[in-house]
Amino acid sequence: MTELIYEQPLNEKIRSYLRLEYLASQLHRSLTQDTQQHSFYPLFSLCELTDRCDYRSDVLKDIDRYIITLSKWLELPHVDQQQINEFISRLSAAKTPLQSPDRIGIHLKKDKFLSALRQRFGMPGACCNFDLPQLHHWLAKPWKERQLDLQCWVDQFQPLLTPIGLILELIRSTSDFTLTDAKAGFYQGNSSQTLSLIRVKIDTTQECYPTISGHRNRYAIHFVDFDHQRHTDKTIQFKLATCS
Repeated sequence: MTELIYEQPLNEKIRSYLRLEYLASQLHRSLTQDTQQHSFYPLFSLCELTDRCDYRSDVLKDIDRYIITLSKWLELPHVDQQQINEFISRLSAAKTPLQSPDRIGIHLKKDKFLSALRQRFGMPGACCNFDLPQLHHWLAKPWKERQLDLQCWVDQFQPLLTPIGLILELIRSTSDFTLTDAKAGFYQGNSSQTLSLIRVKIDTTQECYPTISGHRNRYAIHFVDFDHQRHTDKTIQFKLATCS
């Protein structure tokens, strides 16, 4: 049995966090295996996103908010104090690099090699060696050398990516998956708490996928038959987590 997890953010901030986390996972995969020029797509996407918006203020506010919340949890009975203290330490450690006055990724703008590549990568088929001979030369270097270059470039974004990963880990931990049925392929729910993320886990043998919509306290899930690309009328069993 193979289960897939689908996630739907319910506000713009979590939407941005998930995009950054997705790009980070692609880059970290590129550090463990040679993906050739494909590693530049998530790298330049991170450059683009951090150019458009400085996420630091939102992330720093979230870190402070979670440290306060977790500190209050320590006063509750029957909590895992060791795990909570560990999270507080990790959040506190992630806060310091984020307080640097330098804009995230600013040093990559000064890299002439990356700047030349970034201008071309938006064009279809622009990675040919006659378009980018410098890329052709870099790809011919030993993998260990290129791996060090990639690590250096990725490290430019770690002050932002590390706390975002911790924040999303905490958000996901606020709700466990519960078994649920969608009658005629539809499920609707509401919550007394303000929600930030809806997570759906479903077995791939059901041959459908969810489309999720919602905002704050309400959400709806439609299941779509993959082969026919239309709403299914079957009862779909899935697991649901509503994260605040």
